[in-house]
Amino acid sequence: MPSLLMVAPAPVIEVSRNRVVLDVKFLEGLKIHQDFWAGRLDCVLRKGAPNITFGREVDRAELQSGLFLLEPDCPLPGEMLRSYDIVFCSADESLDLRVHDLLSGTDVKLVYSVEYTLEARLRAARLDRSRSLPRKIYSGLWILRQERLRKQAFRHAHGLQANGYPAYRAYAPLVASPMRYLDTRMKAGMFASAEEMHDRIARLRRGAPLRLINSGRLEPLKGAQDLVPVADALRRGGLDFTLDIYGTGSLRDEIALDIPRRGLERRVFLHDPVDFETELVPIGRTKADIFLSCHRQSDPSCTYLESMGCGLPVAGYRNRMLAGLLEAADVGWAAPLGDVSALAGKILELDGKRDEVARRAEQALAFSSAHDFHGEFKKRMEHLASLLAASDRRPKQ
Repeated sequence: MPSLLMVAPAPVIEVSRNRVVLDVKFLEGLKIHQDFWAGRLDCVLRKGAPNITFGREVDRAELQSGLFLLEPDCPLPGEMLRSYDIVFCSADESLDLRVHDLLSGTDVKLVYSVEYTLEARLRAARLDRSRSLPRKIYSGLWILRQERLRKQAFRHAHGLQANGYPAYRAYAPLVASPMRYLDTRMKAGMFASAEEMHDRIARLRRGAPLRLINSGRLEPLKGAQDLVPVADALRRGGLDFTLDIYGTGSLRDEIALDIPRRGLERRVFLHDPVDFETELVPIGRTKADIFLSCHRQSDPSCTYLESMGCGLPVAGYRNRMLAGLLEAADVGWAAPLGDVSALAGKILELDGKRDEVARRAEQALAFSSAHDFHGEFKKRMEHLASLLAASDRRPKQ
């Protein structure tokens, strides 16, 4: 039976010898990996997480996989890696970019996953408000050095799984067997129903106020600082609308103060984070019309497909990820990056194009449904299995 070792970037908190706290999303993903992998599957995580927002305490015996915990800055032990048929690492973790050295001369297949491009990493460093200018410059130089190691690692790898359009386009040419996947938590039974879509479209065609929604981390790299200014521009443009914001982060207090300062208390509502499956998804399916995205960086946020699965087209900035989605299907609208007025202008136009909003809502649902949680994981595990079947496939040099 083939053996797979996953070195995941997920957070973990060790409670005792037998109990750990793990991110709920990671737990769901691990279970699906197990379902679609016909063999031994173990996992390595690094300790050091101070807390896990959506965490769950579990007994190790519940996991049905071996779980090995390393200290935060501990390199991977070569002897462990060489005992598996495939080692699957994250290239977003700088500590694991020299794994090929540990596997040199063995038949172990090395596969990487990656989410962030060089552009996204540099943009995130520039938008980090906690760092001074000298520290941002230092971070940029460090990111450039790591990028050289990352590309070298890909040339030694047997395969790559890239999350989203930007990472795939940036790195696929470097690897012998690349594949693209789209991250999402939307499973069968969670997608907007035909009745819900009918009700939304009927409401839109009646000319009811547009209901905008945003969810996620309220951080600069997610563009959360632009949410209230966009709403203010919509109000000044005469649009009848509401905006519901779900989430927390470093900008939450700033947003909470900005809403009354701009006189938007009856238009913009800031909510605490809610459970994704039991609360946020039903809200998206029944109480919103458009997902407002102000993401400034091109990360492959699962928010896009998850909102689309609720039947919500996306209105946002033209980062590389949203641009890729819009090239693949008519699932929304994009404005120039960081241009609040242009984004508000797009939404103002939509008030008079309700049929277009309805059509793109249906396209968004169809696209998301074709990339559901189980389907994407199945493709990923089939990709790993194919590398064992193609034993003569060699890494690019």
